Amino acid sequence: MSQVLFHTVARPSIILRSSRLLATVAPGSAPTRHDWTRDEIQQIYDRPLLDLVYQASTLCTLMNIKTGGCSEDCSYCSQSSRYSTPTKASPLLEVGPVLEAARKAKANGSTRFCMGAAWRDVGGRKRGFARILEMVREVRAMGMEVCTTLGMLTPEQARQLKEAGLTAYNHNLDTSREFYPQVITTRSYDDRLGTIQAARDAGISVCSGGILGLGESDRDRIGLIYEVARMPEHPESFPVNALVPIPGTPLEGNERVPHDTLVRTIATARVVLPETIIRLAAGRNTLSEAEQMMCFMAGANAVFTGEQMLTTPCEYDKAMMDKWGLRGMESFEQKGVARKAGVTVPDDVVSGDARCGVVGP
Repeated sequence: MSQVLFHTVARPSIILRSSRLLATVAPGSAPTRHDWTRDEIQQIYDRPLLDLVYQASTLCTLMNIKTGGCSEDCSYCSQSSRYSTPTKASPLLEVGPVLEAARKAKANGSTRFCMGAAWRDVGGRKRGFARILEMVREVRAMGMEVCTTLGMLTPEQARQLKEAGLTAYNHNLDTSREFYPQVITTRSYDDRLGTIQAARDAGISVCSGGILGLGESDRDRIGLIYEVARMPEHPESFPVNALVPIPGTPLEGNERVPHDTLVRTIATARVVLPETIIRLAAGRNTLSEAEQMMCFMAGANAVFTGEQMLTTPCEYDKAMMDKWGLRGMESFEQKGVARKAGVTVPDDVVSGDARCGVVGP
């Protein structure tokens, strides 16, 4: 999986104004708030869709470093050892193959490399964690941003990742606090918030969003945005995933989330989280080009692409971005990420985005 973050080169839409004003900031938006109420977010979410889209107005590669065998019971996930799915468990990769993948991703235009392991947490995996720290150090030495998703973290583990050079940590909330127990029982909502706080306290940028199509209601989608919007510091990245039902999981029979629901959620997140990168993530390959463009118009300004970025450029995505006047950005161009990573950026760069390479489940 890969992610592409972008801003406009020309003026192809009513909401993305120029190459110097990045899409992470909604035009005409008020200063960033952290005191949103559920009713206020509900009012935004319920607006006529085109009005909401108007208001709302990087390349990256993913590779599994440890697949399957996870002890968690996440109802949507093929990597859980509790379900019979096509995904087979594999051990943690050695450092060499991961670094080779990172070099290929960088050669193909990626500027962030994200590594993911199917674990509940890294506790009791001292050798594995030490190997991951080495991966982080080596990838960062290539001049790339580095992201990981490894399950729950302690403050000490987060500190070690930061010292190794980690740029960002991915840990989704998935859904609202109220609906969460219907999806996962082996990890609490507060466990997730605790990991996010550990990453924050260590000075690591946070990537945290949710999944649509789990069986949740509009109220739960609003609740997810509410939880993130009330954080003392908004995540630098908010992935919006559309469930891809996988045979063998409890949610294998769920229907595809309606496109207008996806657009409405993206637009609401853009208004409420004006400086956050909104990522169109899992499920994007089920959308037509026109449906993807509607998501971009609604405020999405990053996408995930496929693992083929390890071997060849994603020509389809590049052609689509060129066609619509969207341009990938460079590492550490988002000021919040650069600040936490200790990287100096020019004063004329606003809170933008970065092109990225991801390795993970």
